[in-house]
This record gives sequence, C-alpha cells and structure tokens, in this order.
Amino acid sequence: MTGTFATGRCDCRAIRYLLLSRPIFTHCCHCSWCQRESGSAFAVNAMIETRRLQVEGDAPEMVLTPSASGKGQNIARCPTCRVALWSHYATLGAKLAFVRAGSLDDPSLAPPDVHIFTSTKQPWVVLPAGAEAYLEYYSAADRERMFGPEGLARRAALLEEVKREAC
Repeated sequence: MTGTFATGRCDCRAIRYLLLSRPIFTHCCHCSWCQRESGSAFAVNAMIETRRLQVEGDAPEMVLTPSASGKGQNIARCPTCRVALWSHYATLGAKLAFVRAGSLDDPSLAPPDVHIFTSTKQPWVVLPAGAEAYLEYYSAADRERMFGPEGLARRAALLEEVKREAC
C-alpha cells in the first residue's frame, strides 16, 4: 500500500484527502434515502478502509443521520462548506469509509461496480447495458463473485478487526 490512488476535497478546500489504494468496491445506490440525502437521483460511494484514507487540512465533522436500517450513518462533512465527503455505517463503523465519488478530484477513478436498490431508481435514469444491478441489495454469493479475492480479503480483515475489538 504505497503511493496515492486518488485525491479528493470539499468545495472550500479546507479538507483534502488521499485514497492510499484502490477502493474495495463502488456502489451506485438508487435508494430513496440516498436520493433525499444527496439531493440527486443516486449516490456513488467508493468503499475503502478508513486507514487507507488520509485526511489533510481541517478535520471533518461527523454528523449522525438516520438510515433505513435504523442504525444511522455518520457522515464526514466539512465544517465550513458542509460538503459530505464520506460515511461510516453501523456494520463496520469507523473502520470502513464510503467515500462520495463525486468529491474525488477525478470521479472517473471510482466508477460504479454495481447499482443497488434500483427498485426505487428514478425512471429517467438509464443504466448502462450489461451493468451489474439489483432491485435491492446483492446476496453474499453475489458479493463473493463481484468483490474478487482481494476485495473479499480486505473486507474479511475488517470484519475480523471488529470481531477482535468486540471481545
């Protein structure tokens, strides 16, 4: 894990960040919660271990917001311009960041690997031919296939860390 895969920032440039490796996986979520939260038709989130996310400049403010699961999500926002940069969800907590791909300096570096919750997708959003898409969320078997050996190993390492810390 050497070098920088990508850089990103908030609008006012008070917070800059580096992704120290390629994301594990990138979701394009079409759920109504993401639509409301983003003010758009979907949210594109690149999953990466938080330890592979290096913050420069100001520290983000963590804002706890409701989620469909009822467990909430912590959104890292710039305290000045309020731009959402990444989120942490309940399952892996602060160990896994869901980086808003639109906050990358080059968002094309994190194209969606999968489209989820397409049952609530806006009818005018047309998915690319052949895109991996699910009406809701994908199964564990689908994850095994889509994440590949490296992505699965990285996810497993995070799950093991959480398990160890819970003991």
